[in-house]
Amino acid sequence: MADMNISSLGNDLRLAATRAAGAGSEEMAPVAAQSVDFGSVFKRALDAVNASQASSEQLKTAFESGEAGIDLPQVMVASQKASVAFQGMLEVRKQLLRAYQDVMSMQV
Repeated sequence: MADMNISSLGNDLRLAATRAAGAGSEEMAPVAAQSVDFGSVFKRALDAVNASQASSEQLKTAFESGEAGIDLPQVMVASQKASVAFQGMLEVRKQLLRAYQDVMSMQV
């Protein structure tokens, strides 16, 4: 479930980036009817990463307590998915900060 959210958020971020880059008006015509708020897209991405980490932590706890039906590979895969999602979010954050600094330096 979190994978689908992360994929759709990635698509939303690409759409926002395309709009920001100033794609041709013929490409923008079908998209103009729907507005993309970057803040809400970014918040949804953060929420998806948080949900992934919480799910991973619950699986770890369940495995450690010996609950039936939870095996080590399942826990490790969930942990790696959460880690990759978090690293991806850090990279997005880093790029946003770099873009902000570039814009601020242009105003001087």
